[in-house]
Amino acid sequence: MKVFDSEKIRNLAVVGHGDTGKTTLVSAFLYSTGAVNRLGNVEDGTTITDYDDDEIERKITINTSLAHCEWKDHKINLLDTPGYRAFIFDAKASMPAVETALVLVDAVSGVEVQTELVWSFADELNVPRVVVINKMDRDNASFKRTVDSLQESLAREVIPVQLPIGEEKEFQGVIDLISNKALYYEMDGKGKPVIKDIPDDMVDEAASRREELIEMIAESDDELMEKFFEEGTLSDEELLTGMAKSIKACTFYPAFCTAASRNVGISALLDSITSLCPNPLEKPALKAVDPSGEETELKIDQNGKALAFVFKTLADPFAGRINLVKSIAGTIKSDSTLRNIGKRNDERLGTLQAFQGKSHEPLTEIKTGDICGILKLKDTVTGDTLSEVKDGPVFKPVEFPEPSISFAIEPATRGDEDKIGQSVTKIMEEDPSLQFRRDPQTKEFILAGSGQLHIEVSVGKLKRKYGVEVLLKPPKVPYRETITGTADVQGRHKKQSGGHGQFGDCRIRMEPNERSGGFEFVDEIFGGAIPRQYIPAVEKGIVETAERGYLAGFPVVDFKVTLYDGSYHDVDSSEMAFKIAGGMAFKKAMEQAKPVLLEPTMNVEIYAPEENAGDIMGDLNSRRGRIQGMDVKGNTQVVRAQVPMAEMLNYDSTLTSMTGGRGSFQMELSHYDIVPAHLVEKIIEQSKQEAEEDSK
Repeated sequence: MKVFDSEKIRNLAVVGHGDTGKTTLVSAFLYSTGAVNRLGNVEDGTTITDYDDDEIERKITINTSLAHCEWKDHKINLLDTPGYRAFIFDAKASMPAVETALVLVDAVSGVEVQTELVWSFADELNVPRVVVINKMDRDNASFKRTVDSLQESLAREVIPVQLPIGEEKEFQGVIDLISNKALYYEMDGKGKPVIKDIPDDMVDEAASRREELIEMIAESDDELMEKFFEEGTLSDEELLTGMAKSIKACTFYPAFCTAASRNVGISALLDSITSLCPNPLEKPALKAVDPSGEETELKIDQNGKALAFVFKTLADPFAGRINLVKSIAGTIKSDSTLRNIGKRNDERLGTLQAFQGKSHEPLTEIKTGDICGILKLKDTVTGDTLSEVKDGPVFKPVEFPEPSISFAIEPATRGDEDKIGQSVTKIMEEDPSLQFRRDPQTKEFILAGSGQLHIEVSVGKLKRKYGVEVLLKPPKVPYRETITGTADVQGRHKKQSGGHGQFGDCRIRMEPNERSGGFEFVDEIFGGAIPRQYIPAVEKGIVETAERGYLAGFPVVDFKVTLYDGSYHDVDSSEMAFKIAGGMAFKKAMEQAKPVLLEPTMNVEIYAPEENAGDIMGDLNSRRGRIQGMDVKGNTQVVRAQVPMAEMLNYDSTLTSMTGGRGSFQMELSHYDIVPAHLVEKIIEQSKQEAEEDSK
């Protein structure tokens, strides 16, 4: 395949809310440029970038996929990203690899929850944006309503550079406000425009919109502003130059209109991408961390030593690990060796690959700013930095939020127990937003992700790719126990059975410690009441007994024990005897110290349309939640609350039902609270039943 110079490369992340037509737009790009010979269709499962079995079956994008096309001597790399909340952070992870985010908006629905989220990603990472108002041919499509929604919810600097000719079934083309021409398309999917004059009934609107565009561009540049005041307008060339400069500076976001499923407006959009969007050499330096841990930058340098980072890893059971790599300095060549700086080992690259969905073809090299795939690197995964030099800064990967939902997983068959960890690790290479751990208290394997759909898809991959079938169930709530009163008790262990006996005797005071203060042991023995060598045994006996709980078998936490007296026997005393005495003293103290159950309480943030706020707050109150505050971001209501973890185990499906799939949430542990008295017996009974089942 042809090698492109950096100035002739355009890298785009196609982002937006689910079902706005991102994958269809990528298919239209590929078809219009001749990269493929037919226009792929999501419903039929024939698109290039949605090739995974789950994606075809569910008709949604789950993983970011790479494709490319050529248009007017330019190479355009396209990253087709997910739009559903469960997978949306894959879109964020892709943004450092591009110079432009192509933000799709449905002409019927306007700005939606995930539109605002991907826009915030681009703001955070300082990525220029181009807006595409898609599905202009659908019933109830409205260009004006959608533009108003964009300017109100995202930025007033979203300005149309095209107007639609007709809407809904009458949509037949676009007016280009730069050239002042109309582009008419047949609805046959071929995407060949016929250029005509602007229709008479749209001349005034086009003139007004063009004036608005010129004023916006003039505002962003002192020289252009001066020219605008002098002459009252800008030339086409000045307008194009000013637009490109403003897009790069993130002070202007041009809005285009398309009907991607019919290939309408695509050629005009491709023209604008090549003429207006920044090339890789115009990208600001990337955030990095130097060997001392200090933040620094990785500069884009086409004349420097070869340098690249991995922004996506795909795990294929047959092809092995596939890394998608963005070059940020120098030239990377096939069959060369680069240093994985973070892992401190060398990687032999093999043949570089230009990916087109799941298919690929060999490349001899890539220049600065280009993107390629590399197969079967030994230790390199998402976020790693590859360099021609042996040491230096490493790329700072995108940070993912804490997972919002967790499930306990267990193998469907005992033979799969050993394979779970290894297989989940491979899936996590592909999806860093997943977390997998073993809960030290409940002993369960916990798989955590962005939502129930996220977990279900990951479990499906385990079975399909690695033959590991697991069962999902709600995780056990890691309750704890503590005390609210004090106790002063004696623990005395005496046993005589011929020969040496066992004797240990201790007196302790037990009192509450501050919440999250843990266990504190104070030794106040004096005068040799208990020999020094036996005192650690008393503490160990208390600690081990506390781990097994008192009320319901949950660990006892946040208490202080003072060992202040005791007695021993010269012959019969031993460490074991004092350890047993310590455990006995603990149990007696728990009887007097008013034990209570503690439950984990979560900080929860819920994102949903404003009209659902009342239902959400009512539901949270029914879950013993405490509302902490509310914010409005565009059309999205953000509700912050503290809710017991036990009440949030099924919240994902409830929120989906309440909001029609438009709501999302995230949560993290805040603190432990005392369980209300009316729930304690139920929890104790359930714990006993589980203990009996586990013992069978």
